[in-house]
Amino acid sequence: MDKGVIIVRPFHHLDNPITLTIGHEQLIIRRRYETLSIFNDFLVALWFLIGSVFFLYPQLEFDGTWLFILGSLQLLIRPTIRLIAHIHLKRIPPSSWES
Repeated sequence: MDKGVIIVRPFHHLDNPITLTIGHEQLIIRRRYETLSIFNDFLVALWFLIGSVFFLYPQLEFDGTWLFILGSLQLLIRPTIRLIAHIHLKRIPPSSWES
């Protein structure tokens, strides 16, 4: 095979669910990158909501400012998660006939 040829194979294993068994219950996580993005969005909303309430009380404004900074940082994480979901590199082991 020419080393300049790129073979594209679908990464079906990335869509395989992650199953966590806890006692007699199972937690099944499908589409892990999308789930991670949703969880991140939830945390962003939580930090901004708590930060907004903190701004109602002068003694909590400093903590509220840090929650806004944390939420803003997580807004930067969101596109990173989406990019990782779309670009996934996998090392292909060398075949036995290549030397």
